[in-house]
Formats: sequence, structure tokens, C-alpha cells
Amino acid sequence: MRRNRGNDMNNEMMNNEMIINEMLSDDWDQVKSIYIEAINKGNATFDKEAPSWENWDTNHFATCRLVARLEGKVAGWAALTPISSRPAFSGVAEVSIYISELAKGKGIGSALLKALIENSEQEGFWTLQSGIFPENIASLNLHYKYGFREVGVREKIGKLDGVWRDIVLLERRKAD
Repeated sequence: MRRNRGNDMNNEMMNNEMIINEMLSDDWDQVKSIYIEAINKGNATFDKEAPSWENWDTNHFATCRLVARLEGKVAGWAALTPISSRPAFSGVAEVSIYISELAKGKGIGSALLKALIENSEQEGFWTLQSGIFPENIASLNLHYKYGFREVGVREKIGKLDGVWRDIVLLERRKAD
């Protein structure tokens, strides 16, 4: 795996190598397609449709937006959203991480989450949190692998297709 940043992002694939780099607005169509896959599966998000680029861009931090590329195509993405606009929580963010169905089982989730954690710490974040459906075992295991701990279960926190759903609330604190 190789991490690229900045203008060398067009240097895509070499020998089936995964590349993780900064998400650009030009990646949106592929990012959105992966998000729609997750929406359709029903165990990754409460959203029922993908937002526009403008809406997504406004609601996510400008930093800590990553994509993983395989064979020049976005195979997964990760980004952070604020949990509050209050200054006391400026270093706390919620993790979003989504992997294409065709790319699962190739280590993309691990590479993306590891890179996101490193990037977030460089950007001054001290706590990352994630709310995951209990049925999404792969996502739970991925987060546990990278030091997230269960804070609790938020029971019947929201309805999806008329059914109350729980989420497992996880967090990871930067080492002091």
C-alpha cells in the first residue's frame, strides 16, 4: 500500500497496489456509489438516499477525507463529521467508513481506518467516535481492531424503514 497526497494523486495503480489519498470533489460520483450500496444493504446508515456533493461537503470536515483506490477506482472512503459546533468538542469527530461490495475482504477497511486515525491525530483530533448497527459485525470488528471501545448501546435511537434500530456507540481516544 502507498499513501499519496496532493498533486501526485493521478499516479494511480502499480501492480494491483492499493493507494490511499485525499478525497477530491472529482471522486464524488464513485464515493456516492459506494454510499448508495451501503444504504441499499440497510445495515450501515440511517440515511435513505445519498446527499448531493454540496451537502456532503458542508457537513464533513475539510480535512481527514480519504479514498482507497484499486486499479484506479475508488474502492472505499473514510471521512469525519463534527459531533458538535461547541469549541470544547472541536477535537471530537464521528467516523464514516464505507467499502465497495466488490472490494470487501481486501484489507481496504483496515488501511483506510488506520490512515484516518493517523491523519486525524495529525490534524489535532483527540477522540473519534462511531455509531454502528449491532448487526454490522465486520464494521464493529474493524473498529475494535484499531482501539475503539464500546461506550454503550443506544437502544431504539432511530427508525429505519419503520423499524426501531439500535447502535453500538464506540470511541477511540488519542494516546496522551
